[in-house]
Amino acid sequence: MKFYFPEDFLWGGATAANQMEGAYNEDGKGLSVQDVTPKGGFGPITDEPTDDNMKLIGIDFYHRYKEDIKLLAEMGFKVFRISIAWTRIFPLGDELVPNEKGLQFYDDVFDECLKYNIEPLVTISHYETPLHLAKVYDGWKNRKMIDFYERYVTTLFNRYKDKVKYWLTFNEINSILHAPFMSGGIATAKEKLTKQDLYQAIHHELVASALATKIAHEINPNMKVGCMVLAMPVYPMTPKPEDMMKTLELDRSNLLFSDVHVRGYYPSYAKRLFKENGVEIQMHDGDEELLKNTVDFISFSYYMSICETSDEIKEMGAGNIFPGVKNPYLKASEWGWQIDPIGLRYVLNTLYDRYQKPLFIVENGLGAVDELIEDEQGNKTVNDDYRIKYLNDHLVQVGEAIQDGVEVMGYTPWGCIDLVSASTAELKKRYGFIYVDRHDDGSGTLERYRKKSFNWYKEVISSRGGNLK
Repeated sequence: MKFYFPEDFLWGGATAANQMEGAYNEDGKGLSVQDVTPKGGFGPITDEPTDDNMKLIGIDFYHRYKEDIKLLAEMGFKVFRISIAWTRIFPLGDELVPNEKGLQFYDDVFDECLKYNIEPLVTISHYETPLHLAKVYDGWKNRKMIDFYERYVTTLFNRYKDKVKYWLTFNEINSILHAPFMSGGIATAKEKLTKQDLYQAIHHELVASALATKIAHEINPNMKVGCMVLAMPVYPMTPKPEDMMKTLELDRSNLLFSDVHVRGYYPSYAKRLFKENGVEIQMHDGDEELLKNTVDFISFSYYMSICETSDEIKEMGAGNIFPGVKNPYLKASEWGWQIDPIGLRYVLNTLYDRYQKPLFIVENGLGAVDELIEDEQGNKTVNDDYRIKYLNDHLVQVGEAIQDGVEVMGYTPWGCIDLVSASTAELKKRYGFIYVDRHDDGSGTLERYRKKSFNWYKEVISSRGGNLK
């Protein structure tokens, strides 16, 4: 049976400022945590930016945004997920007055999107905490971060209240469990970070996120604010009861974040989690009331599923931010991420059953090594049938979930134009419909070329999914 996606479904693509903009030190921009991690989010941290950091130039979106947005419009995008670089607006993060040149840049980007009737979907903080806030305040460990974030979001909401309808407060907020520096700007070494400090930092972020939701609704009631979590369904390796309980515990460690965002309070299972880890959340007056400012929708990234087992000996696979036990029934990408399209339907159903809130798939895609070739007409392109199959199979499952009764707002596959990998800072790990001629050795013209998947996705959008197989 042929299925057509809803007419108001938001088709588009997703990116992040630190992985594409470049111009890391232009027009008053300050340094972020990304500027001192040349090997990616899990690599060494340098004192200053180094020439081998691919993110410093990215794909030069800062100077080429008009060309890039025009290409997205050619595909028929209804929405474009981007992030704002905090350090373009407040270079250090703790200033009282924002940087006008940074604000104007995003005015120009949003105007360019709206010219083509593309709705901006804006991530407020996407793995780019100002470096100054990491060094001086130890990032989100420090409660003062809530004040800095409040000033930042208030500036954004007032400036763009008539241009941006959809906002996400933090990217993959639950990733702070595994990448505290990249995700939370926490300078304390991961091995020295106590559970008390980590969960207190998480509390600060959750309060800041709820505060942002409150402020957005006060400034413009039509604005929609969502949380953004890393979704990774966990399957028990066997039906052994011990495996089932381990699966439940791992699943809850991630669900804690969306539970607070959607329900407005800490779930009951958190009490035991905190007690057994020696955690006592320091609540300030008004925190519990602030948390009641719940999100309008839930957005998430989905790349893969994992397994869990109570066995001490287990074969681990690679993964997005954190690895999991390998599933013997699934194939994997070149980077070892296991491919599970049905897992996306599973996530959509379980989240909707749990929350009854609109869902937005804001990341999904296949990182692969692409080969630029010439077609019969002499045009440079990439025959990325592997990417088309991956996206096709996942979108079929999105369609199944919608037929299951799940309310899905839209779909923005990751890296719709090639950009620098967050985890490894590579460019050879490509996700886009658009090939960017830049390479890990720094060479390349930065020219853009349409891949085979470009026209395929254009047809997906124009046919409302009618060409999916």
